[in-house]
Amino acid sequence: MFGLFVRFTCKDEAAATAFDELVARTGEQIRANEPGTVIYAVHRVDGRPLQRAFYELYRDKAAFDEHESKDYVRAFLSERDKYLAATEVDRLDFVSGKGVEY
Repeated sequence: MFGLFVRFTCKDEAAATAFDELVARTGEQIRANEPGTVIYAVHRVDGRPLQRAFYELYRDKAAFDEHESKDYVRAFLSERDKYLAATEVDRLDFVSGKGVEY
């Protein structure tokens, strides 16, 4: 398993709304086209209306690399910065869990 935890901070409410729309469009494509993406969950952070937390879990590093190569992911990566004030990325090595079949 290979994972990421990403925290995005949007510039303002308008940027957050536009970012959420971009995320929704991208998420549709991920769900439809990426069997190696085990979990791709996006959350609003309670009490911090401009922050979004992503938890991404991939079958393996190759599945992540395939995800990153998709046109819709590359479009997301190029468009997202106009909405964001900050991005923090943690790469995760899976140790243990429940609910994940691989």
